[in-house]
Amino acid sequence: MAQSESMLIGSWRTIAAGTSGLLLTTCFPNTSWTHVAWICLLPLLFAIRGQNGGRAFRLGFVCGLVHFATLLGWLNHTLVVYGHIPAVAGWGIVLLLVSYLALFPGLFAWWSSRVLTMPNWGKWSIPAAWVGLEYVRSTFLSGFPWELLGNSLYPHLGIIQIADWFGVYGISFVIVLVNVALYDVLSSFTRRGGDEVERRFAWISILTAGIVVVHVAAYGQWKIQAIQEIMDDAPSIDVMVVQGNIDQSIKWDPSRQQATVEKYLRLSRPLPPSNPPDLVVWPETAAPFYMGRNLGMTLLLKEGIHQTGSWFLVGSPYIQSEAGKSAYYNSAFLFDPEGMVRGRYDKAHLVPFGEYVPFQRWLPFIGKLVEEVGDFQEGDPGRVLRMNDHPVGVLICYEQIFPYLSRQACRNGAEVLVSMTNDAWYGRTSAPFQHFSMAVFRAVENRRALIRSANTGISGFIDPIGRIVQPTDLFVDAVSRSEIPLMRQETSYATWGDWFAWCCMAYTIGVVASSFWGYRPKKT
Repeated sequence: MAQSESMLIGSWRTIAAGTSGLLLTTCFPNTSWTHVAWICLLPLLFAIRGQNGGRAFRLGFVCGLVHFATLLGWLNHTLVVYGHIPAVAGWGIVLLLVSYLALFPGLFAWWSSRVLTMPNWGKWSIPAAWVGLEYVRSTFLSGFPWELLGNSLYPHLGIIQIADWFGVYGISFVIVLVNVALYDVLSSFTRRGGDEVERRFAWISILTAGIVVVHVAAYGQWKIQAIQEIMDDAPSIDVMVVQGNIDQSIKWDPSRQQATVEKYLRLSRPLPPSNPPDLVVWPETAAPFYMGRNLGMTLLLKEGIHQTGSWFLVGSPYIQSEAGKSAYYNSAFLFDPEGMVRGRYDKAHLVPFGEYVPFQRWLPFIGKLVEEVGDFQEGDPGRVLRMNDHPVGVLICYEQIFPYLSRQACRNGAEVLVSMTNDAWYGRTSAPFQHFSMAVFRAVENRRALIRSANTGISGFIDPIGRIVQPTDLFVDAVSRSEIPLMRQETSYATWGDWFAWCCMAYTIGVVASSFWGYRPKKT
């Protein structure tokens, strides 16, 4: 009987942990139930209550498995369709990645189980630990900061303005702080043996979280007004983004190259012709040939740009040969209105197993998972291109999810950010919407407008406050045009980077040390 009851309780805890995983996923596109973020961790926190470290870790791992499997299921589509591997093998690869990512919620649950019975100074290490683990996930090895918890609140402009100080990690901290405060209050009234002191600590916890949220919202409203005034006085440029909607299965077919370039040039012609935009932006590898090597296609492109009379930023692969060796780059070329190249940016943060194979020297038997993508070299992070006297920061595809690249570009003087991507790999999954949502934070963190051009969508603009302007639909030919402010001030986040995440890690380590060598949590 006791064994049966124990199994039933264990099953309840596992279900609760899995429920938190599902709730986490519903916070993000395409579901975008963003308000769920404030309660998404409650089932997990109740599940680990009173559990030892090992059991808590396993429950956190379950939460992570469910969350990342449902969040990143679109990866199987890319692997099967463009990697040409069986669906079962594709899911096996996804499971390997998901299992690695699930370690982070597992560690979070392990630590949380140790401090849930501590006074508030210890419990506040729970949101700090979450932030620290997000930072490690974002930077360890190649890093994978896809949809950090704070990213879920991208539509809530009043809350996300603190990103210009704390980055997206600040929003993650506030969300987890509220979850812990709600847990404290609910737990103090539902746990057997709860006393008046425990309830007092719980109310202090919820009051603290409430004060933090109120201050965050107040700062957000003040900052929105302040940045709007700066935007109104800032110089601006007229920008057009072009979405060619080229099918990925024919994109690299040599017989289709000319038709692709002609289509992009046709979509780029201004209406009326006497009113050309200042800048036209094409997506990543929109010119599907090696720029400068394929002379016929390069000349066609330059002549078309000259006829348009605008500056152009065009994605194209590039080969650089030196001493008999060739290096391949995923690049963006800046053309002046005469069709002359005025600068080139080479993608600096490549997609592992897509654009390059990590550890190939030691693991030569491992190949790329997506055949159509080349073996590229890294460029210089943060390099800016100059359009007359206006520096432009470029982010190519995957680079958009890494805050350090846009931050470095802004510190190098970029007055506007441009994200060029080809999300055709993802099909009609949730990935294009997830990818686009993260761009909002690059704009707010640095107080720069962000211009986004995607082959099959979503293209559009994001202003320095984080407002999305003229987003396009998926898999349609589209052109969007908008007046874009050029901003020059440097935010605290651009200057100091991820100082808040480092502080969170330091605080967590301090509480860890205290828990092992000082304070002992009481048994529940």
